[in-house]
Amino acid sequence: MNIKLTTTFIGLMMTAMPMMAQFGGFGGFGGFGRQQQQPPRSQEGAFTTKTYRNYFLEMGYKQSDIDKKVQEAFDNVFTGPHKCYFEVGDSMAYISDVKNHDVRTEGMSYGMMIAVQWDRKDIFDRLWRWCTKYMQHHDGDLNGYFAWSCRTDGSRNSQGPASDGELYYVTSLIFASNRWGNDGEINYLAEARNIIDQSMMKAGKNSTAPLINLEHKIITFTPDPGGSQYTDPSYNIPAFYEVWARWLGDGRSRFWYACADSARAYLHRAINSETGLNPDYSNFDGSPRGGFGGSADFRYDSWRVPMNIALDYVWSRDDKEWQQQYANIIQNFLYKEGVKTFVDQYTVDGRRPQNPLRAGSFPPALRHSMGFISTAAAVSLAATHDKSREFVQHFWETKHEPLEDGFFDEYYCALLRLFAMMHLSGRYQIIFPAGE
Repeated sequence: MNIKLTTTFIGLMMTAMPMMAQFGGFGGFGGFGRQQQQPPRSQEGAFTTKTYRNYFLEMGYKQSDIDKKVQEAFDNVFTGPHKCYFEVGDSMAYISDVKNHDVRTEGMSYGMMIAVQWDRKDIFDRLWRWCTKYMQHHDGDLNGYFAWSCRTDGSRNSQGPASDGELYYVTSLIFASNRWGNDGEINYLAEARNIIDQSMMKAGKNSTAPLINLEHKIITFTPDPGGSQYTDPSYNIPAFYEVWARWLGDGRSRFWYACADSARAYLHRAINSETGLNPDYSNFDGSPRGGFGGSADFRYDSWRVPMNIALDYVWSRDDKEWQQQYANIIQNFLYKEGVKTFVDQYTVDGRRPQNPLRAGSFPPALRHSMGFISTAAAVSLAATHDKSREFVQHFWETKHEPLEDGFFDEYYCALLRLFAMMHLSGRYQIIFPAGE
């Protein structure tokens, strides 16, 4: 059943109005209780300092070994025997969720972010050409959006978009514009603006919706009438909106800063104050969204939240105290479960679910999965206790190889492992325009 959108064109006008005062008292570990700021914002994060911790180096690992470890994680994704990156002809490439035999906007946009971080314009452009040819809608109600899942031949499994893909596309395109300019074959900044401008034009439509819920200023689960009424905690990366506010140049900077603050406030509400765990899907008030089509437990999507919060902590640090508390709380919970034995699915209050979700064709099971090992280590960047070193050491020492039951994920786990390697070595960075 279609759900009538509650936002109208008035929502768009918010982009030109002064930002509203931040919400107060959100529960969780405590509310923000601060007023909306104008840029420049935090004075401690990398937006200001342009510095990044090399946690591995602090642990005593040699820089040559760190470089080798990070390069191995990159090669594992793009060139190794278990790669998930595949080139097509002389100009395109895709990243495949191998276990599910498809190509997803999630993986494609992750690949583009990795490529621009590594200054690999060749990989970035190949992925983007495949995306625009096979995944992006160029007309109709979904114009500007991307079909979230395609077969490897480019035919679509679904026409509808998933909002996290667009989130990463826009941010990686802005970084590409900052790093490589826009005078070549691809005008990266124009492509990023097109996605956002087309999205904002969808307010009030019956069959589609903006990427961001304009009332709540929070990213939607899917930008359609149903999915626009709730979100996925792992889609909320506040610092990405700060990137948009600084360099997208779409005249909506105030709105994007407000979205960054709303995302931080939302995470306070969505994360359990005792365990640090969050549901896969959530209503905008932070309550779990279960039932048909939902997931009220900490499952696969949820793994990304610790690393996303670490990213916001490193880049922006606008929510420093809460993020430090969060990092300590989730690691304390996992520490009790065992640094080398915590599993990959929980109820939000910390119980092991009776009905684990299936992963691809593998039977349902609770596992000590590489993807969650990776993000549990990455959040050490925000932690203030010594336990964090044990998570990083375990991550460093754990090989990405098949588990005892044969489970092996060369896509999702491999990508999260690479992102965590980049974070903990100080290689996941804000890309500023030349001269800035």
